[in-house]
Amino acid sequence: MKRILIKPLVTEKTERLSENEKVPQYTFVVSKAANKIEIKKAIEDMYNVPVKSVNTMVMPSKRKSRMTRSGVQKGAVSSYKKAIITLPEGEEIDFYGEV
Repeated sequence: MKRILIKPLVTEKTERLSENEKVPQYTFVVSKAANKIEIKKAIEDMYNVPVKSVNTMVMPSKRKSRMTRSGVQKGAVSSYKKAIITLPEGEEIDFYGEV
């Protein structure tokens, strides 16, 4: 069985999307080979919530460089696929549980 959901994406923008009560949206990093139907089924199975819609996008890789004591360090951030999950009004996903 392939792993569809890799991790939830938690940033300032995704937190704002999830706090909207009318249209709650959550963002996940998913497998590049997964399609919308597989993502929807994985979310419903893992979090026991109905999914209204799934939007996917492939984020391109980026070249990065930074200055350090030893000089300029160059590298890259690899590409990934992310999915924005829209839930029906009144539903929510609790990532943190009883933290």
